[in-house]
Amino acid sequence: MKAWGPHPDGIVLWTRLAPAPLNGGGMPDRAVPVERRIAQDPRFRWIVRRGTAEARPAHGHSVHVDVRGLRPDTRYWYRFRADGQLSRTGSPAGSGLLSWHPQQVSRHPQRTALPCLDMDTERTREEHPVVGAAVPPLPAGTRLLHIGPHKTGTTAVQGALFAAKEEMARHGVDFPAHSRHPIEAVLAACARPAMMGDTAPTERHWQRLLDQVRATGERTSVISSEFFADAEEETAVARIVEQLGGDRVHVLVTLRPLVRIMPSQWQQYVQNGLRMDYEQWLEHMLRRPPYGNPTPSFWRRHRHDRLVERWAGATGPDRVTVVVVDDRDRDALMRTFETLLGLPEGLLRPVPETANRSLTLAETEMLRNLNKEFRGNELPEELYSRLVRHGAIAHMKNSCSPTPQDVKIRTPQWALEAAAGIGAEAAARIGGMGVRVLGDLEPLSRVPESAGPAGEPRLAPEVAAQALFGVLATVAATNGADGANGAGKGRSVHRTPSKELVKVLGHRCLKRLRLR
Repeated sequence: MKAWGPHPDGIVLWTRLAPAPLNGGGMPDRAVPVERRIAQDPRFRWIVRRGTAEARPAHGHSVHVDVRGLRPDTRYWYRFRADGQLSRTGSPAGSGLLSWHPQQVSRHPQRTALPCLDMDTERTREEHPVVGAAVPPLPAGTRLLHIGPHKTGTTAVQGALFAAKEEMARHGVDFPAHSRHPIEAVLAACARPAMMGDTAPTERHWQRLLDQVRATGERTSVISSEFFADAEEETAVARIVEQLGGDRVHVLVTLRPLVRIMPSQWQQYVQNGLRMDYEQWLEHMLRRPPYGNPTPSFWRRHRHDRLVERWAGATGPDRVTVVVVDDRDRDALMRTFETLLGLPEGLLRPVPETANRSLTLAETEMLRNLNKEFRGNELPEELYSRLVRHGAIAHMKNSCSPTPQDVKIRTPQWALEAAAGIGAEAAARIGGMGVRVLGDLEPLSRVPESAGPAGEPRLAPEVAAQALFGVLATVAATNGADGANGAGKGRSVHRTPSKELVKVLGHRCLKRLRLR
């Protein structure tokens, strides 16, 4: 086997299956699958690429693999497996020279080092990178701090961690929080205000979470909140790291391409009262300096290179792991958390109740117009939070699933290109910081094909009905919370069965009629 022709971000690997190289090769007259793996360490614990290609008789059972998307000036190790046999380990150095390591992992096919460019063999592209495969667990006693940012799978991770809290404890891992997401505590630590109409965060919330973390003692623990990404000042980041354990803290950042995040974040801002349409919002975020208005939190969260840099400055790059979320493999992120925490595979599972789906274009436009009326009539923010966010929106999202006929939020081509350019710059900077990267940074800079003009958004009657019912049910549940027929103290409306909500609503209506 051999490496050849290094590129700034990759290299061509070659191997030939030949148990009897001087006697025709000694291979059967059939194609043989050849698996390859590329790792960041010689023991293949941190695998960054893997894939399979066929070694065919017509090509002398040789395989060329063109690997791209690797970090420049970084040393990697590679090896092949075929018919149950494992090759020696090779490592093309940063200069492009080939260095060999003498140890053999197991028996291997004999190899013939022929010049790759002289071989008329099939060239194959590398398959998708591996996220979370063969990553060594963090040391026992680590406090794994998952800082998001938003729209990178955080809600699903938090739901899975909270649901498996007791089982994780049996494996020496604690989830030190009394709820899935201790949002008030994190907002207080980052000196950020509450979302519109929600409980104001105080230092008391943060101190309560710190007490829960400290109570874990020397055991491994995990804390997750996307709102840690809202910490803007380096002093605030350093204080959070120090209070959570200093040298024991390992920061995990999950990333997705900006082109995927922008529509999701816009509709999320609309859920918190934004009245600006998508095109206007994109103009402000990408074209109008200082690019902060009307949602200054966006770039604080999603200028990903600066986010990683802030936290690496507090912990050191060796205690930061960046995971590039691959939407093609939705289980990969759960497996990464399991591996880093030393948990059995399959322990963390998505919890349907914590699904955080985005709104369709029609749903978002309905809500945006409601925001205009709400703000225009100067209604109290607490009412918006209770009736709209936790009532109408929550019930609508959990009762109605989008159909193929629903129009999605589509980003115009100019914005896709602008976001990809920012992603490319961020990826280049992250790649040079010395932090550990799991997955491929290249998708952060990829410009997707334009989906064409969006159709006319149309809200289905049943969706509108569910939104309205969510408001009515919230009112009924709130008014009846202290009675025998209340919907359940401390339980949000969207987690209350519809039959129970209808019963509460009917009870309240009859009571009002009797009072008249």
